[in-house]
Amino acid sequence: MKNLLKSFALTCAIATSLASAKEVELDRVAVVVNNGVVLESEIQDLLTKIKLQAEKSGQTLPSDKALRVQVTDKLIDDVLIAQLGERMGVQVSDAQLDDTILNIAKNNNMSLEEFRKSIEAEGLEYDKYRENARSELIRGEVTRNSVRRRIYISPQEVENLLNMMKEQTDANVEYRLGHILIEFPTEATQKDINDAKDRAERVIKLLEEGSDFARIAIASSGGANALEGGDLGWRNINELPTLFSEIVDGKEKGTVLGPIRTGLGFSIVKINDIRGQQVVEIEEVKSRHILITPTIILSEAKAENMLKGFREQILAGEADFAELAKEHSDGPTSVKGGDLGWAEPKVYDPAFADALAKLEVNELSQPFRSSFGWHLAELTGRRTIDATKQMNENRAYQLLFKRKYDMESVSWIKEMRDEAYINAVE
Repeated sequence: MKNLLKSFALTCAIATSLASAKEVELDRVAVVVNNGVVLESEIQDLLTKIKLQAEKSGQTLPSDKALRVQVTDKLIDDVLIAQLGERMGVQVSDAQLDDTILNIAKNNNMSLEEFRKSIEAEGLEYDKYRENARSELIRGEVTRNSVRRRIYISPQEVENLLNMMKEQTDANVEYRLGHILIEFPTEATQKDINDAKDRAERVIKLLEEGSDFARIAIASSGGANALEGGDLGWRNINELPTLFSEIVDGKEKGTVLGPIRTGLGFSIVKINDIRGQQVVEIEEVKSRHILITPTIILSEAKAENMLKGFREQILAGEADFAELAKEHSDGPTSVKGGDLGWAEPKVYDPAFADALAKLEVNELSQPFRSSFGWHLAELTGRRTIDATKQMNENRAYQLLFKRKYDMESVSWIKEMRDEAYINAVE
């Protein structure tokens, strides 16, 4: 009986202790995005990361409230892109992820084990870092594929740029620009436009009075580089958006320009630095491929097996690559026997570029999957050229593409947000 009473008293004590203990919130939903969510822990993790980076670089940050708004917006965009990636079936295999992380380690002059320890030394979980890297790769692939479809460059544009560059006196000058975008809504009223312009002019006044450009960009810019302080990096005059290249030409370091009206809002640009263009050697590859796109009728496994069969026929001398491409390949290159011509690897889907990087000249790949479908690729040439001296139609096209890409990517994500269900949870 005594033991029973003791047990009962202990149970009561535990129950009382639990009842009086404060509830600890492990996590919560901060924002609902369509059928997905942004968690409070994700917001706090990114805030911590940005603050650590700012502390290392000596960059001052805006108020916690303003920074939280920008961080939350960035995470909402990430969720929307990830959702689109799921619908598109974009995936990054463990092998692709391992290769990417190994390359990051090599670029930092570290072994994989040293890189892992450096991640953990910063207080980050390596497995979490790894999965975040996978998500970044997927988002990058989805963004590239989606924005690429929105960009059209006419032969006349290429010809005009080539002609203009022959006459340029500043073709060897590079600018490092800061960019702040003061947005207005997609279907903006005149009042919306006037209000945005007023905000932009107030920002310019603050900058002229000595306010820190990067801090204001982090706090209020709607541009893709907002959380990097609006930094666009080093760019040749011809890589800049046309509106920017026209106004920075001939201006001095430190000049603040704007507001510049675009289809997205009002841009404010600061020339952070100017330098003579560095001699840049780029690698170009020449390749051809056979693309099989899976369908409801043609399964993934069947598409892969078709290419395995083609590979065996080509290696055995029983079939010609170009003829197989003309007969079976999907996409516009089929009429040219799958020939892709000379190009920088970075213009391709990451999986395709990675496959070419592992090949010797005249070597056939194994079948591999990209976001476009299953490929059988052959590397037919590899060369290094001086990009500062050689300007051909392909390079001119890539410069024009880069000009348009930044603006189109912002416009694309803005349209996705307009169509999405987004609700902040109080």
